[in-house]
Amino acid sequence: MDSLNLFGLRSYLPKSLPRLPSWPQVPSDDDEPGPSSSANTSSTPEPVFDEKHASMSLADPSPIPAGPKSYLDLINECDNFPYYHTNPKLYLSHVNTYYALHVAKYPDVELGYLLPSVVEAFRGLPDWSINDTDRTLTLLAGETEAERSQAIALTTQVMRETGFFQVLKGWRNELYPVYGPTRELLFSIERAASALFGVVTYGCHMTAYTKSEDRGLRIWVPRRAVTKQTYGGMLDNTVAGGIATGESVLESMIRESAEEASLPEEMVREKAKAVGTVTYFHVRDRRAGGETGLLQPECQYVYDLELGEDVVPKPSDDEVESFELKSVEEVKKDLRDGSFKPNCAVVLLDFFVRHGIITAEDEDYVELVARLHRRLEFPTQ
Repeated sequence: MDSLNLFGLRSYLPKSLPRLPSWPQVPSDDDEPGPSSSANTSSTPEPVFDEKHASMSLADPSPIPAGPKSYLDLINECDNFPYYHTNPKLYLSHVNTYYALHVAKYPDVELGYLLPSVVEAFRGLPDWSINDTDRTLTLLAGETEAERSQAIALTTQVMRETGFFQVLKGWRNELYPVYGPTRELLFSIERAASALFGVVTYGCHMTAYTKSEDRGLRIWVPRRAVTKQTYGGMLDNTVAGGIATGESVLESMIRESAEEASLPEEMVREKAKAVGTVTYFHVRDRRAGGETGLLQPECQYVYDLELGEDVVPKPSDDEVESFELKSVEEVKKDLRDGSFKPNCAVVLLDFFVRHGIITAEDEDYVELVARLHRRLEFPTQ
């Protein structure tokens, strides 16, 4: 990511956006300088861009090179934030590079990690405080969840208007929840902006499959539309999507099943089986769309759905290109070839473990199973 110097972003505030009481007034283009404006200028100096704090010393992430990938390769590609107990030096070099996100209510609780170049967008903004010594970014505004959500919404809308952050071009008008240390909802944030703040996000993934004596177990695999901003053209889980603020896991699963695979609500509600979670800490590469190096800790709620051979998932929106019913061997080949979206590959590995397709006879079995359930570093639901 290039470094950012937008004079505190506030000079870019579109007049059409709502404003918080604490935000300064933005003069119109027709305003003439006068004594009062000169006084304001002298009392509120422009924030100075600090190159030292905006630098990024770590190499940008990239996909594992093409070629046969082991199951552990696939997990490493998705869960690619370093572990302290495995490589303390690498872990600390990462953590010491980022800024930790806080809210004033819990000044000692880290909610996510931001790149230094992202933090520069907040320098000089009202309602935000940057501490370069402790490397923290703190939201000062808001005594309630609604007030904090409003402050973040206005800030991210301004960022979108500036056009600097490429990831915000995928704006979805969907809100993701961010939780505090006692599992209370602290604030909601636009889905496309969540990776800029490095907060934990939540989704639901379902593997739909059939079983028969002559053909064995087969899995319905969709191909993502090539036009999608993220991981276009790659293979996916049968149904997958994010969980919005105020939405239960099951209701999210039902909604996504209808939108992506045309599966009836009654069928999903009755037959979909909740089988746990998969968690990982992902550092985004170019395939995710937008800036590379953004941090994405995630929890995916996992479901299985056994379908009769007469049930055929069909795309019902523009996010899925097609569905194909694949044998286990075909899915294994697609995994080895790196054809699946990284987190979808991990969900399939979890499916393989639970259904006895991956067993203790497979290489790296113990580490593989453990890595499917990473303990995240931030508060969760």
